[in-house]
Amino acid sequence: MLVKADVFIFYFVWITMAQLLAQEEKEKTTALKDLLSRIDLDELMKKDEPPLVFPDTLEGFEYAFNEDGQLRHTTTGEPFVFNYKEDLHRWNQKRYEALGEIITQYVYERLEKDCKLRKEMLPVDATEDEPKSFIYLSEDAQTNADKLLVLIQGSGVVRAGQWARRLIINEDLNSGTQIPFINRAMKEGYGVIVLNPNENFLEVEKVPEAEQSASDTSDEPAEKRERKEEREGKKKKDFYEKYRNPQKERETERIPIRENSSPEEHTLYVWDHFISKSLAENIFVVAHSYGGLSFVELLIQREDEVKSRVSAVAMTDSVHNVWHQEANRSIQEWLKERCCNWVSSSEPLDTVVDPMLPDCLRLSAGTERHELTSWKSFHSIFKFFDKHLEQQMEEDVDEEEPSTTVTTRGSNRTKHEDL
Repeated sequence: MLVKADVFIFYFVWITMAQLLAQEEKEKTTALKDLLSRIDLDELMKKDEPPLVFPDTLEGFEYAFNEDGQLRHTTTGEPFVFNYKEDLHRWNQKRYEALGEIITQYVYERLEKDCKLRKEMLPVDATEDEPKSFIYLSEDAQTNADKLLVLIQGSGVVRAGQWARRLIINEDLNSGTQIPFINRAMKEGYGVIVLNPNENFLEVEKVPEAEQSASDTSDEPAEKRERKEEREGKKKKDFYEKYRNPQKERETERIPIRENSSPEEHTLYVWDHFISKSLAENIFVVAHSYGGLSFVELLIQREDEVKSRVSAVAMTDSVHNVWHQEANRSIQEWLKERCCNWVSSSEPLDTVVDPMLPDCLRLSAGTERHELTSWKSFHSIFKFFDKHLEQQMEEDVDEEEPSTTVTTRGSNRTKHEDL
């Protein structure tokens, strides 16, 4: 009986302690909620991070491009510094993005003023109020009967005339923009079309939903209201732990640009309305990264047209995949004959690299940096185009020469056996 009494007393004490601990935990939780409700986290954390307001000109950032096309501080002469404010990564990133938008406008100016390209709005039949994109063309892009060069960049924030924003900011204009390709092409008699495959939508500020009036929440049960406040408190706390400053950025929504809402759509649209209508006998394409995938998609959608008009394609670290994109055998064979992909590799420039897929020749770009592949293979690409031009000229001469071969049953049999 004494044992049972001891057990009963033990359980009684244990249950009492558990209840006391639970009560204490509940009181701590209530106190924490009360503390959080009295702290304005937004105001507290804004003291840690400066406002997300940045200059809208290079001069405002105190940067300029020097004679070598390098971005340098106008006072110190130093390269761009990303980590401008220590331990404020989000603020530094927003500053970098603001500078990137200025760089985009700067490159547009260079295309128009230095390269003498003209802007063509898309869609071609766009109304005044609908979202629009654009491309750049040389004056002879559609009238040059000899050669046309088409430039397609990769995906991301880069816009017309750019290969890589990072290179423009940290290296120079030559490596990061398409300007050297445009200048050389125009010097060698090409017409030029510069695509803009990442300008796919118009971003507008989202109209905020009307806030619920106090009367809307007054009818809510107390328990439901408490759970809602608890969720909001946790959301604020999590946000604080993720960012030092939850400065509210404007909410936006994206309105797609008609028939140009993706890189693939844009490439197809420009082909239908501009490239295919050019008079050029020989069309050449340079496609970087995702631009290679967009070109292969164009080839799939307009196979006969592309094959009959495009003389050669130079890809740089292209991410296309003939299997995933379901390219047929004839397309794969055409790519083997007309396409070369300069890929990131530690091997010297133009070294043959083992093919990953049965589509086109892969050569080393002489760099392991993806974004540098276009610039590093610059001279090799134009040599590649020259080679195909020579082959095309030889084929044209052969077609013009009258045939002097006497057709016999034996010669026909030999041809058939060779095939």
